[in-house]
Amino acid sequence: MNHKDHFFVGKIVKKFSFKGVLLVKLDADDPEEFINMESVFVDLNGTLVPYFIEDIALHKTELLRIQFEDVYDEATADSLIGCDLYLPLNLLPKLTGNQFYYHEVIGFTVIDQIHGNIGQILGVNDQTAQALFEISYRGKEILIPVIDEFISSVDRDNKTIRVQTPEGLLDLYL
Repeated sequence: MNHKDHFFVGKIVKKFSFKGVLLVKLDADDPEEFINMESVFVDLNGTLVPYFIEDIALHKTELLRIQFEDVYDEATADSLIGCDLYLPLNLLPKLTGNQFYYHEVIGFTVIDQIHGNIGQILGVNDQTAQALFEISYRGKEILIPVIDEFISSVDRDNKTIRVQTPEGLLDLYL
């Protein structure tokens, strides 16, 4: 299984019981979208391994309580703590308008209202307080916050994102 064909769902954070039930912290706006999963891929040392779900329920606000088939003891559950969970990309709901998934816009050209073409999106850094487009422009890296107010339009057909950045932001890089 290849990671590029899958999207990150969440991370197994701890055990819920001594019978192998695990808690998963989701990376989702709507956790309820995931309570009907029948299986999931667990990243075990870089390899995606399918695990079938015997029981699943919401736990508090952003956690899932999962009982995997064949995981019925503490030792097996302990071995899965810290593992990331993935699902195939084709299970992602289609987005329209200016909504997008970060992985979907990699390679898109960014066009600023004033400066024109400012390069291609190499990645999206979502490890900071504010997600940032990482854009390559003439050998330089430009960082633009992923903020709705900055994004004028997303054109999937032409693989472009039009932005209107605040005065002076791009001048820091150009």
